[in-house]
Amino acid sequence: MRPKKTILCVDDNEQTLSVRKFLLETRGYRVYTALNGQEAIQLFSSMHFDLVLTDLGLPQMDGNALIGHLKEISPEVPMILTSETVRAGERTHRADAFLAKGCCTPAELIERIRVMSARKRGPRKAVQPAMTRPHEDVLTAKAS
Repeated sequence: MRPKKTILCVDDNEQTLSVRKFLLETRGYRVYTALNGQEAIQLFSSMHFDLVLTDLGLPQMDGNALIGHLKEISPEVPMILTSETVRAGERTHRADAFLAKGCCTPAELIERIRVMSARKRGPRKAVQPAMTRPHEDVLTAKAS
């Protein structure tokens, strides 16, 4: 059995947070929640996460600033920024993906999370060159 992917959800709206947590946990994810940026940074610093899902409109520190801090700690973790008030393309952000709240169904959100948590960001692994077999070298040496 594959280990569960761990997701950090950050939103100052407790109702939204509990709905997201339920939605993700019923799909097999392990979910931790934070109500603000400081809580999120503390959790993120002390644990391993496969993905971060955060709201843009957080108190004290907006979601974009939070993602900036989290990317300094672990740049390879994919991060999704959501917002009710800002639409995609209206504002620059540091997230790997931006989703406007209400513009995608829960199934679309789950699919985006599934795809992004499956592939971590960061440098691709180098491809190893094919090794030649030792007996091939011996055969070519005898043939000449």
